[in-house]
Amino acid sequence: MQIADPTATTLRAEREVYEELLELDDKRILDLGCGGAWHTRFLAEGGSGRRVTGLEVDAIQHRKNLAIEGYPNITFRAGGAEAIPAEDESFDLVFMFKSLHHVPGPLMDQALSEIRRVLVPGGLAWISEPVFAGDFNEVLRLFHDESRVRRAAFEAVKRAVENGVLALERQIFFLNPMHFEDFDEFAERIIGVTHTRHDLSEEKLAQVRTAFERHMTDDGAHFAQPIRVDLLRRD
Repeated sequence: MQIADPTATTLRAEREVYEELLELDDKRILDLGCGGAWHTRFLAEGGSGRRVTGLEVDAIQHRKNLAIEGYPNITFRAGGAEAIPAEDESFDLVFMFKSLHHVPGPLMDQALSEIRRVLVPGGLAWISEPVFAGDFNEVLRLFHDESRVRRAAFEAVKRAVENGVLALERQIFFLNPMHFEDFDEFAERIIGVTHTRHDLSEEKLAQVRTAFERHMTDDGAHFAQPIRVDLLRRD
């Protein structure tokens, strides 16, 4: 298993990648740590017969998700990855989009065991994690250095494979495009997330703004975030 692939050059939205590689129709799908439910809605919109559950541990975000309308095939539930509120073998697919590293370190192994428990035999888990590199990361690390927790997430996946909890189907590396109209949008979407408290001093905020605005163009700031996906299977 590789923690990163420095040769990865494919620029693709993650939605395009999983829609191409996975059979999603007529599947029971869990979006674990769904955040603002963007992928939850993408998964529910396409194809047919998709039943999607979005699980979110952050109470503020969960309340926002419950207010989302127009998706009769989505169910939102509150809970964390280390104790998934679902019966054994109740999902065909489990997704974790950049969320395993948010699970407290001592609970990451338990979270992967929980994923195995709720997957049907032969079911797949899509675990995507940002690689700690690239221009976006250089801005992020000024106020939120995730190098330790992202490595811990990778090591937890590696242990799960080595211990037979889940089998490695394949690894996928690509560059995920990110766009912000301006620094205000970056501050709202990244600094202002409710699952992590970022109290930046005026000096630190100015430093982050300066680093961000080096990437501004006539149509906003564009980044290519390296992503690693560990596609795991319950045997």
